[in-house]
Amino acid sequence: MATDVWVTGMSLRSALGSSLTQNWQQLLQGICGLKSQSFYADLPPHCLGVVADAPTLLFPLLSDAFEDVIADAQNLGRSKDFPASTRWGFSIGSSRGYQADIEQLIGLHGVNLDPSWLKLYGQSPAVQVAQQIGCAGSILSPRAACATGIWAIAQGIELIQTGQCDVVIAGAAEAPITPLTLAGFQKMGALAKTGAFPFDQHRTGFALAEGAALLVLERRDHAERRGARPYGQALGFGLTNDAYHCSAPDPDWTTAKIAVQDCLTRSHLLSHQVGYIHAHGTGTALNDAREAAMIQDMFPKTTAVSSTKGATGHTLGASGALGAVFCLMALYEQILPPCVGLSTPAYDLDWVLQARPSALDASLCFSFGFGGQNAAIAFTHIPPQR
Repeated sequence: MATDVWVTGMSLRSALGSSLTQNWQQLLQGICGLKSQSFYADLPPHCLGVVADAPTLLFPLLSDAFEDVIADAQNLGRSKDFPASTRWGFSIGSSRGYQADIEQLIGLHGVNLDPSWLKLYGQSPAVQVAQQIGCAGSILSPRAACATGIWAIAQGIELIQTGQCDVVIAGAAEAPITPLTLAGFQKMGALAKTGAFPFDQHRTGFALAEGAALLVLERRDHAERRGARPYGQALGFGLTNDAYHCSAPDPDWTTAKIAVQDCLTRSHLLSHQVGYIHAHGTGTALNDAREAAMIQDMFPKTTAVSSTKGATGHTLGASGALGAVFCLMALYEQILPPCVGLSTPAYDLDWVLQARPSALDASLCFSFGFGGQNAAIAFTHIPPQR
């Protein structure tokens, strides 16, 4: 029998706020955290999402999210008190990694980089967090473009189900608002001009944003012994790659559909049992059209769908982790989050246009990244009496 994996703590930082509660309340109210901003003299203003007043660096963002997730898990302990246990693990990813730090160092020192470079070279977010508390368990740091967050959570689930860990901190963080990243996406024509409008007839691209989302994954019996409060249970996942193109998805989305079907099969779910899908929904012409067509092909018309990138922006590698948190909050509070920015739907689906109470039992989160990275993960509701 597979080991049940509960989610017993969560943290979230995005353009909507610096706490899980603030993010969730702002999202339910349909608030958009994106603004037209210019942080670099050589680049024009862009529609961006920042956590504070200016772009941050990766580790401060991740470190704050880590402290938040430990506190949210209640009596799990304080991070500074954790022993060097091999029963604790970390699976934390980032698509851009320490690019902001590197660009900053190059800007300050040119090609003659100072010793600070050594801290960045070969370092991963998961390792840096583990070093913060002296954890000696399994350390994973997946990197799968915009699918990174779901990959990280999936690998965290496996660490528990294979008996390697009792507790895993899983998720992703991204600090991608840098001159190089902005210039690159601008050159591609992928950036939104005025705002992010997922699945809308008038969408123009995605809004780049920073953010971090972490989950405490815990073996069920371990969580029950300490009286933990579960947000929900992680079920199965599906992970595939198109092997098609460096940036464009496979036109027929064959392997993306396989990832979704694998997720359903491993979760012992039929498509009609999924009450809500948190779509990748970037607001780009190509992704939204094909993702909507895939959902229409694989799920009943009554399946509720939304994307939260119109509120938070696109946090690249962290976006799947943010989506997972929103899926779990929907299950925990039995409320579906709205698709902020969607006013004129381009596709015939059951769009959540305003926060909607729902007797929700199972939800899915999708992520699709450059290079044809496809990821889907399922969660289920845990009734209070359980």
